[in-house]
Amino acid sequence: MFIKANLLAEPQACDEFIFAVSQAGNHLEEALKPEERRIRPIQLLLTCAKHASSGNVNKPNDCLSQISLLASISGDPKQRLAARFASALTVRLVKRWPGLYKAPNSAHQWPKRESGRAKPLFSQALPCLAVAYGIITRTWLQTMAEEQTIHAVDLGSGDANFWIPLLRSFSRLPNGTPHLKVTCVNNNKIALENLGQRLVKEAGSLDMPFQFNPISLKLTDLNTEMLKVRTGEALALISVLTLHELLAEDDRVDAHFSTGKDTHSSIVKYHWKMDQFLSTIRSASPKVFFLVEQEADHNQTRLVDRFVEGLHYYSAVFDSIDATLGGLASGGGEERVVLEEMFGREIENIVACEGVEREERHERYWRWMVRLGQVGFKPVRMWLDAMEDMKKMVEACGREGYKIVNEKASLMICWHDRPLYAVSAWTY
Repeated sequence: MFIKANLLAEPQACDEFIFAVSQAGNHLEEALKPEERRIRPIQLLLTCAKHASSGNVNKPNDCLSQISLLASISGDPKQRLAARFASALTVRLVKRWPGLYKAPNSAHQWPKRESGRAKPLFSQALPCLAVAYGIITRTWLQTMAEEQTIHAVDLGSGDANFWIPLLRSFSRLPNGTPHLKVTCVNNNKIALENLGQRLVKEAGSLDMPFQFNPISLKLTDLNTEMLKVRTGEALALISVLTLHELLAEDDRVDAHFSTGKDTHSSIVKYHWKMDQFLSTIRSASPKVFFLVEQEADHNQTRLVDRFVEGLHYYSAVFDSIDATLGGLASGGGEERVVLEEMFGREIENIVACEGVEREERHERYWRWMVRLGQVGFKPVRMWLDAMEDMKKMVEACGREGYKIVNEKASLMICWHDRPLYAVSAWTY
């Protein structure tokens, strides 16, 4: 279900449609032809986003009323996608009245149990992160096969599904097991403790020299002294779907000092906090820096631009989930709901939030390439044998649609022709 350009209807046309179908009431779905049921929710969502961005409240309300009859979190991928975007638009509109927004929101927070379950499930149930982890592991082993002491820094992900297989791979190196120190940066103390316990236990079972260094804080507060890098350590850093959050920090600075930046001064907007952070980790002289980010343009200023890009991106994501896990009637229905709730939270942040609250600022690989190059990083070519192995792994999943594409020193993990995640490696 890819969103076609002809679905981007003009607001007037959709307004006329809303009026025409309002007479159908709760029988709207039956009144529409199958093709209309497929495209109308998307057209209504786009119209609603345009009205919402202009400050209009009444017209988005009419749109959302109609969407509610066509969208469902238990329907097909199109209906589920529409339900998530409609929910995000609703949150954006309700946030105009802080009291009305905060009262029910505080009582209906996403349970931490489900939040903690979603991320590991993402790397286990879908091949995207598993492929990214495999590519990184193979490249890492090739790059550091001769090193005796390795210091690995995890910039926020803290996923045991990555670290435990990596430890096992290092323990099988032909030249002997290196001493491995893992520094993990995460502001969730409980997650840090759990990860540390699992890695220490795994290293013990492998008879592997190991040290775990937890740093409980946000990436924005990190400095090189905290990493405790020692002479003789081969340093490697890894960031998986976290670095884009730093792009929100400039909005915090702008709001405090009331600065006005020319957003058209360059193709890649300068972000002081991001530049400072990348310069900081570059000064630590890492032998390799691995970066995994969403291959999307969700950091645009205009809501409508973010909304359209989000529809394209998450339509591919929801299709891939449906193809991999199936619908509610299948055995993977519960897992699908948990994953789509996680992605729904991303959608809500992209659509409903502005300023420093908007943390899901996904940008395309070429922008990261410019930023990293500006502070002195150079791309490392991914090993072709790793790419071939990951292609075989995707094929072994038995799911058609996933592809791996080599593009400009990065590997793109795609659903059909739509890139979803970019994996790249860098050195100084």
